[in-house]
Amino acid sequence: MASEIDAVLSTQDLKKYFPIRRGLNPFSHAQDKFVRAVDGVSISIPKGKTVAVVGESGCGKTTLARTVALMTPPTSGRVYFGGKEITKGSVSRTELYRNMQMVFQDPESSLDPRMKVGDSIGEPLRGLMGWSKDVVRDAVKRSLLAVGLSEDFSTRPPRQLSGGQKQRVAIARAISTQPRLVILDEPTSALDASVQAQILRLLLELQKQYELSYMLITHNIAVAQYMSDTMAVMYAGSLVEYGPTRTVITKPRHPYTIALITSAPIPDPERRNLLQAEIKGEVPSAINPPPGCRFNPRCPYAESACTKDNPPLAELSPAHFVACHFVEKTA
Repeated sequence: MASEIDAVLSTQDLKKYFPIRRGLNPFSHAQDKFVRAVDGVSISIPKGKTVAVVGESGCGKTTLARTVALMTPPTSGRVYFGGKEITKGSVSRTELYRNMQMVFQDPESSLDPRMKVGDSIGEPLRGLMGWSKDVVRDAVKRSLLAVGLSEDFSTRPPRQLSGGQKQRVAIARAISTQPRLVILDEPTSALDASVQAQILRLLLELQKQYELSYMLITHNIAVAQYMSDTMAVMYAGSLVEYGPTRTVITKPRHPYTIALITSAPIPDPERRNLLQAEIKGEVPSAINPPPGCRFNPRCPYAESACTKDNPPLAELSPAHFVACHFVEKTA
């Protein structure tokens, strides 16, 4: 993994626990009861590259993104952005969000229905950059053109836009401050398949044009394969596999990664692989996770050691890390 200095963003043993409340009393918490949404995650995102965080619903992907962006404070661990640790308040939120932006999953709810498109895009330029009205107007025009929309869209309210156009506006707003990192939280999951392809191509074009780094949150293996350079596979709040996307896709080594990839349908009747490696059982509780490896109750290779010790990420090949006691069984 890239060092804190070389990477645009990196995390060290990042954790986010949510305390469990008793009843309706906001000041009363069940003793030592927490939802372990993110539990010791370390990743790094080099300049101009994309790291895809993948996993099934509830694994902690979005919480990781929100914690990295300090939208929710981390319980412990460190986040470095541009070589500076940002978890201790050493960087102001204004400075941080000039260089770190986010595109949310649902473009319908991420845009204020009372604001015109131009005002939505210009809001961070006024609040974060402190630009004048004329400069903001020119920047809004450039941002709209960059995402394939004419400047006429600046006078439209969101209700007059299609889903794909709304997401383009959300992307235009994110790139308007010329950030170094854009966090993409399921940016195409709410869109039609044909529109998804357009948005993904647009994101790659913008990345090349503006030298953007992306943190891509997705449950779609095909999207991760198309977009990312590095893939981080999360399960129950922890990373189980991390490495170059091509390596993880073609040579997955953790049993969960194997099941996740081989369960993805292929639109070719001659190459169907649906449920070749079915994941049995249920996702473990984030409040009372199983001892040892959290995947052990569902793992076909589990042995007694898997119920005692949680394996750390170990490097199998250059930049390819896997957290499994018996990784040789999946070779």
